[in-house]
Amino acid sequence: MAVFAAPALAGSASPGAPGVGDPYYPEAGNGGYDVSHYDVRLRYQPKNDQLRGTTTIVAEPTEDLSSFNLDFALNIRSVRVNGKPAEVARENATEVRVEPKTSLRAGSLATFVVEYVDKPSEVEAGGKSPWKHTGTGAVAVGQPQIAEWWYPSSDHPSDKASFDISVAVPNGTEVLSNGRMTGRTELGDWTRWNWRMPSRSATYLAFLAIGQYEVSGKTGAFDQPMVTAYADGLGDLKGAAKASVERTPEVLDFLSGFFGEYPFESQGGVVPAEGLGFALETQTRPVYSPGFFRIGSNTSVVTHELAHQWFGDSVAVQDWSQIWLNEGFASYAEWLWAEHQGNGTAQELFDHYYSAHPAGDEFWQVEPGAPGKENLFHSAVYDRGAMTLHALRNRIGDQAMLRTVRSWYEQNRGGNAAVDEFIALTERISGQQLDGFFDEWLFSSGKPQVGERTGVPRAAAATARTAAAPKAVEQLDHTHRMLARRHNAG
Repeated sequence: MAVFAAPALAGSASPGAPGVGDPYYPEAGNGGYDVSHYDVRLRYQPKNDQLRGTTTIVAEPTEDLSSFNLDFALNIRSVRVNGKPAEVARENATEVRVEPKTSLRAGSLATFVVEYVDKPSEVEAGGKSPWKHTGTGAVAVGQPQIAEWWYPSSDHPSDKASFDISVAVPNGTEVLSNGRMTGRTELGDWTRWNWRMPSRSATYLAFLAIGQYEVSGKTGAFDQPMVTAYADGLGDLKGAAKASVERTPEVLDFLSGFFGEYPFESQGGVVPAEGLGFALETQTRPVYSPGFFRIGSNTSVVTHELAHQWFGDSVAVQDWSQIWLNEGFASYAEWLWAEHQGNGTAQELFDHYYSAHPAGDEFWQVEPGAPGKENLFHSAVYDRGAMTLHALRNRIGDQAMLRTVRSWYEQNRGGNAAVDEFIALTERISGQQLDGFFDEWLFSSGKPQVGERTGVPRAAAATARTAAAPKAVEQLDHTHRMLARRHNAG
């Protein structure tokens, strides 16, 4: 019988980088390895916000590693690498360096097992904690950071992985997370909830909602399992929330007609009663603040977050400077849905927003294609982002636009992409040189001029100055004001 042994590293191993070099968040993610799977096992006590966890990370080193980093803010009890205890040193509030007993070889199978215990709501970084302890549980939802407050990770959209998430809570407490629920087991006074998300996900798109919820399971669009949950404390907002989120299958069916096949294996939505002032496209199951439903049912925000399942979740950004690829598409989907519902055509909405902001407005000073960290969720990224797509549609025509959007999704499904790649695809399909168009809409301050080159119709823009706003505008504006609150919410 042959015995195989890995050759010695001969001193060639070196420390992995503490980040992937994101232009806005340089320490986000970690260099030197790729994660393929997270197994997150937790025990949570809502009374005192105590979280005990063991997370197993399955990874492949991409270089010979003498040490590596994890993004994590909670108190670590131990780390084992390939079964052996490792040395741990905290470098800052959210960055931990791990030195295994034996260096890791590039291309090998590696496992990192991290045990920890803490009260996440009391742990801050930059004066904030995105983990929200509520009266009956907690909400772990945030962008661009949230993982650090409940599981160790390589926390950047460029490193996607599958997930198993298992949480034990006192009996009578519900746990919502991503994907499909694979089991629920009572263990004396505790109940363990198990969720599985086999499709690869960015780390910030994994979530937890723990507390008192009315949970409903049914068959959704495309004969998939659908899980929705509404917190017991929603009061008179619960009806409007249900009237919105329960239309998820209808909205998904509508969006798939434009974008292509729905990317994931389950669907649904969650509405906590407190702890969240925004909505997020958490993969397979968006989470919505109850504030979205204060003016009644709101299918605009449901459409926005479900459109993100294609653009933002399945097709994720390569780095955070590419955020327009997420928010522009999701916002434009709201316009398409409004037209479908008879609340204003996409052209009427374009005309309204184009005319609503005069040339000297600060709105036109933010460049959606590179907004800067401070403007990551600025209204221009949403509204000017949507205007860019409609202007492109005017410029290249409906058929070329539809081919571009569907090809973009199919070519990048399950992966990551960048704005320059989208521009190149658009030029290839349309047969047009569009550098000037995209430069004016995405990468220049100032209001794009009326004309065929920019996709701004002369007559329509002039009419919008005196026309009544389309019916969808009130809901769209309310939705986008709340969505913009999520930047490092804490």
